[in-house]
Amino acid sequence: MAAPLDLPRRYLVGFDPRELPHHFADVLIIGGGVAGMRTALGIDEPHRVLVVTKDEVRESNSSYAQGGIAGVLDPEDHFEDHIADTLAAGKGLCDPEVVAMVVREAPRRIAELIEWGTHFDEVDGQVALTREGGHSHPRIVHALGDATGLEVMRAVILKASARANTRIWQNSFTIDLLTHEGRCRGALVWDRRRGPALVWARAVMLATGGAGQLYRETTNPAIATADGHALAYRAGAELRDMEFMQFHPTVLYIAGSARHLLTEALRGEGAYLRDRNGRRFMPEYHPLAELAPRDDVSRAITEQMAKTRHPSVYLDLSHLDAAYIRRRFPGIDRLCRGFDLDMTRDLIPVRPGAHYMIGGVTIDDDGRTTLPGLWAAGEVTSSGLHGANRLASNSLLEGLVHGARAAEDIVRMLESEGPARLEVPPIAGAPVEGGHETLDLADIRDSLRSLMWRSVGITRDAAGLAEAAEQVEFWRRYVLGHAFTDPAGWTMQNMLMVARLMIAAASQREESRGVHTRSDFPNPDPAWVRHIALRVPSLEIEGINHAIATAAHEV
Repeated sequence: MAAPLDLPRRYLVGFDPRELPHHFADVLIIGGGVAGMRTALGIDEPHRVLVVTKDEVRESNSSYAQGGIAGVLDPEDHFEDHIADTLAAGKGLCDPEVVAMVVREAPRRIAELIEWGTHFDEVDGQVALTREGGHSHPRIVHALGDATGLEVMRAVILKASARANTRIWQNSFTIDLLTHEGRCRGALVWDRRRGPALVWARAVMLATGGAGQLYRETTNPAIATADGHALAYRAGAELRDMEFMQFHPTVLYIAGSARHLLTEALRGEGAYLRDRNGRRFMPEYHPLAELAPRDDVSRAITEQMAKTRHPSVYLDLSHLDAAYIRRRFPGIDRLCRGFDLDMTRDLIPVRPGAHYMIGGVTIDDDGRTTLPGLWAAGEVTSSGLHGANRLASNSLLEGLVHGARAAEDIVRMLESEGPARLEVPPIAGAPVEGGHETLDLADIRDSLRSLMWRSVGITRDAAGLAEAAEQVEFWRRYVLGHAFTDPAGWTMQNMLMVARLMIAAASQREESRGVHTRSDFPNPDPAWVRHIALRVPSLEIEGINHAIATAAHEV
């Protein structure tokens, strides 16, 4: 069992429905990345859709995806190969049926994007395919060289924005999901213009993305603060596999600058990894060398940095065709030039960074969570696709597939229930008292991110996890007691809650598997071929303390 996690209250803020504006939709979608937008595009008239985004709609983890979308499009490739590669990367924790379903839907979802106006890169009139780590064949479609997510999101946002039944609220922070009688009924949403408002919906889709900002080193944008994980947990939905954060091996590391992802496709095109002494070290760590799965490459880089006592290793592309590399990776070429680096000649300093949250809200094949009325898709979920380590370029694919399937399931539900009834359940948030002193949230945030990187990072152990649990509990006791009035405070509360859940799960899994590496339990243990699930046992009781309820489910 994990250590207790006290929740001071069900809702982060107090509210009285009699004093707030009300909005109604058939489907409320929280998050505007590829999973959320694909859900919106699957729901037609007469059903009304409201998409709520934390920032501008173009700002999401999906937009920053460089590599591409994996799919079997080459006649020499086969579904069975993509399935096998995904299962191998997942280290025993994938759901084989989910993997097969997602892989077999991939060509259809890619074709759909092309039909909607996505321009993937081509060679001789055919969609170009590249190979990335862990894949046995070239099967990654990409766009704009190294800006696939940007192009995909351009197309789906344009299409969604043109639909008469779809509204998009930008710069709107979702404070909490609303629940009544064991069902999700909508959300409490805030923005600077409207203030707080209650949005009631017959179906709610959670597509809020990842949690990379919990770590000091990350590829994720500033919005990736695990809000969706926290919303779902407070509402009573089950979370699973929270110990599994994937670290991308190659993040541009230049002191004083923001961190930038350098896509795995660089190594797919033949880039080498070298240490400070110029030694190509990956063949010593894995038979696939630079094309090994991400968890293996990240651990190898970390170990080599320790051996050489150097803060980075280096990507070397100098042996590749310079003109082709510049055409293939124009965005990275511009980025490197901004630091006076020539990617075709110079060694590019890189190190791992938190990249993709594998754990999340437990969903079934149709995106249903354990909380009736709530669906979820994308990085906020644990679908069974990734297991203990996500295979490269399966993430945009997962969002597309589960977003589409959830939309179909939601439409079936709406049509079976008949015409909508405008209903306001008797819900109210209990008043919040205490904690009126000013807090330096930036300092707490920086401290949390450093702690997570140090103790819950690429390599963990019992002592470090215990230290992290104690420190996060201390911060939680006084931060969660505050009544904040803006997103900075609510975000900090969400980050602390999810950090504590991640620490609890990492402490419980006493083995090394996939992206979860315990130096005190360095080997995988067959007894741990199972999931760790966490949820609040009681949904409707407010104003009391709850505890983490954990269960291990065999795969």
